[in-house]
Amino acid sequence: MAKIRGAIVVDIEKCKGCGVCIPACPNDVLELAKEVNGKGYNYCYMKKPEECIGCANCAIVCPDGVISVYKVKVA
Repeated sequence: MAKIRGAIVVDIEKCKGCGVCIPACPNDVLELAKEVNGKGYNYCYMKKPEECIGCANCAIVCPDGVISVYKVKVA
């Protein structure tokens, strides 16, 4: 049976760095970047992508809807 791993894509330019998604993640995958986007906000990114299970909690709580969640089959 194929193993499933999650992956998220954050629209970096639209992310305001509110951090609501960070405590919503059960596996502590997300973190705010030290770099800023074009608007001057620290944006969210996957600090531990191998830990993502694709639960979509981050996307559900994101007030701006800038997180897309995907599930990927891993051999």
